[in-house]
Amino acid sequence: MAASVSGVATPVSHRVPAKTAPLFTWSPALEAEMAPLYARVKHIITAMEWPHYAPLIKSINALKSQRNAVILAHNYMTPEIFHCVADFRGDSLQLAKEAARTNSKVIVQAGVHFMAETSKLLSPDKTVLIPDMRAGCSLASSITPEDVRMLREAYPGVPIVTYVNTSAAVKAECDITCTSSNAVQVVESLGVPRVLCIPDQYLAKWVQSQTKVQVIAWKGACEVHERFTGEELRAMRADEPGLKIIAHPECPPDVIEAADFTGSTSGMIHWVKDKRPRKVMLVTECSMASNVAVEVPDVEFIRPCNLCPHMKRISLENIYESLVHMQYEVTVDPDVAERARRAVERMVNLTN
Repeated sequence: MAASVSGVATPVSHRVPAKTAPLFTWSPALEAEMAPLYARVKHIITAMEWPHYAPLIKSINALKSQRNAVILAHNYMTPEIFHCVADFRGDSLQLAKEAARTNSKVIVQAGVHFMAETSKLLSPDKTVLIPDMRAGCSLASSITPEDVRMLREAYPGVPIVTYVNTSAAVKAECDITCTSSNAVQVVESLGVPRVLCIPDQYLAKWVQSQTKVQVIAWKGACEVHERFTGEELRAMRADEPGLKIIAHPECPPDVIEAADFTGSTSGMIHWVKDKRPRKVMLVTECSMASNVAVEVPDVEFIRPCNLCPHMKRISLENIYESLVHMQYEVTVDPDVAERARRAVERMVNLTN
């Protein structure tokens, strides 16, 4: 199936089978072959789960070779995806940039729909697949192109900075994109007294705390991050002496105030690797703690488990099906893509 820029799936006339589409089964031989990989993840994937995951992992990696495909895994993917089948791992923009540099012709986005669109913007000649078309985003759905045009009328001449967590159609209406790691730099680069920063109200408030530029916010929020509270964090500190708390800037201000460090997903990962705290809590989607734990087994992770229901739609099973049947393809209208790409490239050129 193919997807339009609106995210609505439309049927195609046929499925495209792989030359071979083996689904391996658990056996002593497969157990021995996969043992080195399991040794790396065994403290976050149980021995009970591994006989189910291992055949799918083997099958997916075989299909990637047949399809000349790469898998991009966001930091919020579960460990069996993130550490066992992904070719590139990171935040959404980092993944899209990596995909653009690869010679592979097929990109499977283990993430949500706006990420697949961003990959398509930077790799227009490649086939971009998402394993489940329902993998959306509360931030991306909180604002429409019509909303952006309304903001243009309400604030004439004020530049609009949009978070990458938006649809391509929204990006096409904006001046420049940003990520949580470079939002302050992007805002200040415009050289104006005030900007619109959409759609995350909490990211906008955090940016405002870091700059003298007036930041006008939209009403959007991430349904995962906005569930955290400062009271919850203070209670965790009381229960866990010596705990270090690091938060994502999509969290509400009382959470950021209670944290020891605030940063993007990549910033949080680097902080943990550099600081090596004895005990840490990542105030973000909880799969990220499992993924970072593989890299720093000496650090104890206290895990407040707020799951993203959209990210969790992506599984080994539907990644396998996506590669077998080349489903579901994400496309972007050429006119929208040209304007959205311009907004993304302005940011990329600035931060490079």
